[in-house]
Amino acid sequence: MWDLTTGSPIKKIIIFTIPLFIGNLFQQLYNVADTLIVGRTISVHALAAVGATDSLFALVIGFAQGMTAGLTIITAQRYGAHDYKGVKKSFAVNLLISLAVSVLLTVLGVIFTRPILVLMRTPADIIDDAQKFIVVCFWGITATVLYNLFNNTLRALGDSRVPLIFLALACVVNILFDFIFIIYCRLGVAGAGLASVVAQGFSAVLCLIYIKRYVPILVLSRRAFSYNRGQISQHLQLGLPMGFQTSVISIGAVIVQIMLNTLGSDAVAAYTAAGRIDFLATQLTLSFGITMATFAAQNFGARRYDRIRKGVRQTMGFSCALSVLMGALMILFGVPLCRLFVGARQPVVTQLAQIYFLCNSSMYTLLSLLFIIRYTLQGLGRSLAPTLAGFVELLMRSVAGIFLVREWGFTGASMANPLAWLGALLVLIGPYIKMNRVLKASGEKAERSGRNDPEPGKSATASETT
Repeated sequence: MWDLTTGSPIKKIIIFTIPLFIGNLFQQLYNVADTLIVGRTISVHALAAVGATDSLFALVIGFAQGMTAGLTIITAQRYGAHDYKGVKKSFAVNLLISLAVSVLLTVLGVIFTRPILVLMRTPADIIDDAQKFIVVCFWGITATVLYNLFNNTLRALGDSRVPLIFLALACVVNILFDFIFIIYCRLGVAGAGLASVVAQGFSAVLCLIYIKRYVPILVLSRRAFSYNRGQISQHLQLGLPMGFQTSVISIGAVIVQIMLNTLGSDAVAAYTAAGRIDFLATQLTLSFGITMATFAAQNFGARRYDRIRKGVRQTMGFSCALSVLMGALMILFGVPLCRLFVGARQPVVTQLAQIYFLCNSSMYTLLSLLFIIRYTLQGLGRSLAPTLAGFVELLMRSVAGIFLVREWGFTGASMANPLAWLGALLVLIGPYIKMNRVLKASGEKAERSGRNDPEPGKSATASETT
């Protein structure tokens, strides 16, 4: 386990982020592998069918992923305070909540997929394949949710390396089964969805085995499940807002997808291919953001308030510099990468993809700052401002989807993300400045009273820093 409450902040943040970044790349390679193999072995229409489900699937699974990340913030805070019994109880509560949510999402996803795809104006030539792909994914939601819970829990304890190993293995499994299910079993796009489910389940099992053998702090007994309503409520107060925040953001993406569908299959294919590459390019800034949630939570539990402020400042400078470099690379080399998905004989698709990269990659610095501020506030237990920022993202994407797509077509759709990033960042700046002042005052108070390094087992509470 990795203790983020001591040593050089930026050094530990970078060391923690590197395996997290590589792991996030492997996570995205699930989608990239599906898209690449589907586009090259089936057809561009099949590629568009998979892409047409992106926003809908993100709406559902994004809630689960955001929720598990929020649930494990309390786990990280208790670990930072050396409250190991509290860590066990937190993990037990999180496990029960995650299983209940998985069942609910599976039922809702399977039942309402077709009506929602129709409502989203999915083109008639791809709607059947789109339904086949996403229904299979919904049946595997439990495996995905449990993997994310185990992964986020290990990160909460400071371990970002082991999840990386499991992700790498799962990515290999995903690619292998993509070929088996699509080419040899001839399952079409449903085979791509099934391969992803198998890979996620494989990762979840590996995480569980590792926890049982090597992480005794997370091995649960019956006593760990002796929770009360207050404990469940405490976890849900962080888990649900982060889950809803992700879902609200995804609703905006659904609106953009609806309007994008009216532009035809070529536009959907271009947005899908460029979006996959864009997701890969932004994983580094996302990884720094996720790291800041764990960093802030552990140091908050240890009452290292000045250390939080210093770590955030250093990470902002480092991440923004990398964002400028990555944005330039995407503008220069994004289109050649898109040809890997659609082939060299799709000039319309690649021209549209270039528009996407010009609009999005030039704004990566905004996204970098957004990730760092949002995850830092969440790590400190502040969920209101990030949730409000999520609603602003919904508003900005809706404006792009409803108005800009009508006026400017594909260019309008490509502007949805940068507008959403800007709007959310403007909402978060004020709460972050206020929190920064509170942390500064709390750090000075702790230093004067000689309590900057608290006794093991004592954690800070939200009331102590307000």
